[in-house]
Amino acid sequence: MTKSTIRVGLLGAGYISSWHADAIKRTRNVELVAVCDLSKGAAQSIADRYGAPHVFTSLEAMLNAKVVDCIHVLTPPNLHADAAEKIISAGVSAFIEKPFALTSQECRRLEQLADQNGVKVGVNHNFLMLPSYDRLKTDLESRLIGPVDTFEANWQFPLAPLRSGPFNLWMLREPENLLFELGPHLFSFVADLFGELKEIQVAFRNPITLPGGVTHFQSWRVSGIAGNTSVTLNLSLVEGADNRSVRLRGLGALAEYNFAEDTYRREMAPSGDIVIGPLSRQLSLASQSISAGAGNAIRQLKSLNGLAPYGLSIQRAVDRFYAVFTDNAPMDQRLSAGLGAKTIAMIEDTLAAARPKLVAPKKNETEAPPRNGKTILVIGGTGFIGRALVNVLFRKGYEVCVLSRGSGGGMGRDDGRISIVTGDLKSDEDLCTAMQGVDGVFHLAKATENSWDGYLENDVKVTRRIGEACIAVGVQRLVYTGTIDSYDASRSDRPINEATSFDHDLERRNLYARSKAKCEVELKKLEREKNLPLVIARPGIVIGEGGPLQHWGIAMWRDATTCKLWGDGDNMMPFVLVDDVADGLVLAYEHENAVGESFNLIGDPMLSSRDYFDAISEANGVTIRARPTPIWTYFVVDIFKYVLKRYLAKKQGLTKPSYRDWKSRAQLSPYQNEKAKTVLGWRPEEDEAVFIRRGIAAANLFGITNDNSEK
Repeated sequence: MTKSTIRVGLLGAGYISSWHADAIKRTRNVELVAVCDLSKGAAQSIADRYGAPHVFTSLEAMLNAKVVDCIHVLTPPNLHADAAEKIISAGVSAFIEKPFALTSQECRRLEQLADQNGVKVGVNHNFLMLPSYDRLKTDLESRLIGPVDTFEANWQFPLAPLRSGPFNLWMLREPENLLFELGPHLFSFVADLFGELKEIQVAFRNPITLPGGVTHFQSWRVSGIAGNTSVTLNLSLVEGADNRSVRLRGLGALAEYNFAEDTYRREMAPSGDIVIGPLSRQLSLASQSISAGAGNAIRQLKSLNGLAPYGLSIQRAVDRFYAVFTDNAPMDQRLSAGLGAKTIAMIEDTLAAARPKLVAPKKNETEAPPRNGKTILVIGGTGFIGRALVNVLFRKGYEVCVLSRGSGGGMGRDDGRISIVTGDLKSDEDLCTAMQGVDGVFHLAKATENSWDGYLENDVKVTRRIGEACIAVGVQRLVYTGTIDSYDASRSDRPINEATSFDHDLERRNLYARSKAKCEVELKKLEREKNLPLVIARPGIVIGEGGPLQHWGIAMWRDATTCKLWGDGDNMMPFVLVDDVADGLVLAYEHENAVGESFNLIGDPMLSSRDYFDAISEANGVTIRARPTPIWTYFVVDIFKYVLKRYLAKKQGLTKPSYRDWKSRAQLSPYQNEKAKTVLGWRPEEDEAVFIRRGIAAANLFGITNDNSEK
């Protein structure tokens, strides 16, 4: 590291951290040297991947080590202000993901504190940084568009956690949080182009009440005046076509900036006559679209998709921010603390106008059934299947504890019959403490990683820890949920049941299937060697209320109504209702002959993928474009990507493409469910019409409510 190199740390090792790490890696005279996260494993994973020598589990420790010149704040929004204050007070610069803070007063105080301490503060509103937005601003400055009469910004993009969880995310805890999380994407355009928004009015649609009583409106329309410009901001989170765009009508031209795709089109009145004019206008629009599309495709190919619009926006923001250090360049207004403060001030004004209409959280607790005297711990209880399981256990009289890193998304009951226990799955002490006084444990948690090392650390090792804690405390039974993805389901002539071995070459299967199989191996070893009372359940493709529309076990999705089938889509799929899975899990815990056994919880064969999409179309009045796609095409594309990553990008630890893995995604093998029915007395739904009603028609997959009147 040279003397002029800027040493950078990341505070937070979640999803966005890898995007920032990639951007730092590409930026000259900047080096990632530290990663900090409450989860040491998560921090270590990012640090190892990018060669950062220091790992910390507290901000104070990272600051005290004096190894960084700047820290990227990538924590949940409610932690931004406190973290930024500590960083700035320590004489370290900060680059903060939006929102800057949760009040404009905090933003201004942090800006002043940075000036007093002689450090830099940048705020990343990514979509202000794309090349297409530069072209829009150039056209405004050159007066081609002219004074803007109307301005519209749209964030119309599905937010699946509103319907299928996890519901303990910060942005879902209060009705206002959605606007702080997503609103900066839209309000930052207003702050950059016009300065402020006045005469604000707010309308809502599509309310949804989450478990725990918090009601969110999935569609917001904010209108107001910015100077002489009429402004409309549309925020819609229901399933539907992706529309993340800015549209302007000026006195000289129309302009559209699509920030999801980094494209820009300007439409001006044609100079030709009424015959040639319309043609030349359309040719101009087509030319602009082709040019933008070709340029983006070439850039994404060269960067192996690392500089797709989202990644490119972060890259350009990081480049511009560090140019202030390395080139003594002025701070780009779009990254400035001042713009961040203006953005939050407009959100505050919008919430002031909206609050009379927002619904206060209200718990609607059903009457508790009689206690059965047993207590169950559910790990992974805030997810789709976990919530259904907790409800079944509660109805059967169990005391239920849900182990969660966060608040539990409002699952707890005031009477204590369902309680939330906070803890870290990587802490033996936390696990044993959570299991004290518990009769049984359900382990439904799963990891989502992009490397085998990540799965080993955050899934396999965690699962073994849970099994060892069950033994140490003396839990009567552990029910673990594996996955049918670990089977080789590539042959239509070979039925699968519990006696079927997993794929013989799991190392070439997708990481999730491989990891879940490895978890089972570790638990069975504990069963043999230390008498762990174990039951394994492997649910099929689970559908129902609270589940995702865009389920990747069924198809490869492009948006809410467009997907590619795994194959021709004519074979019967292993669908199962979420409520039936929950019932099966409880039976696996209760039945005396279940210990030492495994059960595939799969419904009776009823629907193919095509049948499923036909049912969705019928129930929701929209055509799902589900295109049959030969399996070999996925395999060929996978080989191509592997070659580029392995030999061009020099990435290590990649899984070699497997044709059988892709065929298995089509679930070509028929599944048998007789064992669960015979041994456990499990009775999944047998009536196809009822199955469709419960799993599809009544599941509210698109998030659109019946009452769409504006409030």
